[in-house]
Amino acid sequence: MTQAPAPQHVLVVSFGGTSTTHALPGAGRVSIGRAADNDVVVDDPSVSRRHAVLHLGPPMCVEDLGGQNGTRLETLVARSGDLTEATLDVRERRIPPRETVEIGVGDFVWVGAALLIVQRAERYGDDQPVVRDPKMRELFALAERVAAAPVHVLLLGETGSGKEVLVETIHAASPRAAGPLVRVNCAALPESLAESELFGHERGAFTGATQRKRGLIEAADGGTLFLDEVGELPASLQAKLLRVLEDGRVTPLGAVEPRKVDVRVVAATHRDLAVAVSCGDFRQDLFFRLDGFTLRIPPLRERISEIAPLAERFLRLGATRIGRPVPALAPEAVRALERHRWPGNVRELRNVMERALVLCDGATVRPEHVPLGPSGEPDGPPAAERDGALPDEVEALERQRIEEALGRCGGNQTRAAELLGISRRTLVYRLGKYGLTRPRRRSDDR
Repeated sequence: MTQAPAPQHVLVVSFGGTSTTHALPGAGRVSIGRAADNDVVVDDPSVSRRHAVLHLGPPMCVEDLGGQNGTRLETLVARSGDLTEATLDVRERRIPPRETVEIGVGDFVWVGAALLIVQRAERYGDDQPVVRDPKMRELFALAERVAAAPVHVLLLGETGSGKEVLVETIHAASPRAAGPLVRVNCAALPESLAESELFGHERGAFTGATQRKRGLIEAADGGTLFLDEVGELPASLQAKLLRVLEDGRVTPLGAVEPRKVDVRVVAATHRDLAVAVSCGDFRQDLFFRLDGFTLRIPPLRERISEIAPLAERFLRLGATRIGRPVPALAPEAVRALERHRWPGNVRELRNVMERALVLCDGATVRPEHVPLGPSGEPDGPPAAERDGALPDEVEALERQRIEEALGRCGGNQTRAAELLGISRRTLVYRLGKYGLTRPRRRSDDR
């Protein structure tokens, strides 16, 4: 028996807070409406019984059948003709009744109040990001559309909300996918070394520079440079970064001539950069240059439908890494996870599930394996910690994660706490517990 080829595209339909996915054939037409005999049934009162038809082409087109609430198309357009200098906007147009309009993968098609998005089928494989929430599906579809345009992108969202996953999606969907994706945590760069790390240096540029070093910007040539926590970049380096974005050239420390680079920057921050600009902490011209298109990532507490699948994925990854069977996640544990506020977002959820994997000595993770405070962070150390009842494995894992976080953040306790998804107060307690306490520095309170 010949196996049917896997679908190349899927149609994601979101309405009323729900989202469904429908595999699309390689050719032909797909009818859309409220009536039960449509190929894709959208049971929403804003949708007509026979609302629209998707013609799979090529090219792919949508036809409005005269639905009462109409059909609208949202596409990305540039404010100027030169995309290399452009800022992208979302432009909306209403499709006249009985007319057919060409659409692309990732375009937003509204039939009444329901949103339709054609996406590549591979996004829904096991090794792809967990994208279940309707808002997140819209966000990832928009990210893929932005990826095709040669503009810089600014990602906004709380710490740990999943910016790195979105960056990987943008890079993979862009014409630069074959090039490097270079990640830089601006908050973890020691200020004394930041310029050399980003821009590189020539031999003899300073004491100890015994050979030429290629900077991270130059390493991203032909690909994507991800500047995480770009709001923490020192003012002197903001000016140098602006020159790179304007001229496409980078000048290493000690160099006489600049070197040409072709880099697409995706910058991320949890800070309000507009406020930072008004306070003089961030250059306005750099902000405008980075803000080719802004994507806002909702926090995990607004994506309840993704908590359980994310938790199961973290359990699966953790169990595979240590070579043990993957435990099930009890329904009561899922309910406890979904009630939590997740101040540390996805990063905190990963930490909680890794901890649960150690605490669970059976085939099922239960609520007692995922102890959570009622509003985010417990007032003090958990009772089990106070009583010294935690297994040695938990303490070793916790100590290792804290040391790694401090190392990545250059010893900065506030930023390490954000990285771990816990409060600074909890981190300070655990530093003392594991004998990792160090003298406070002024940078911890920035």
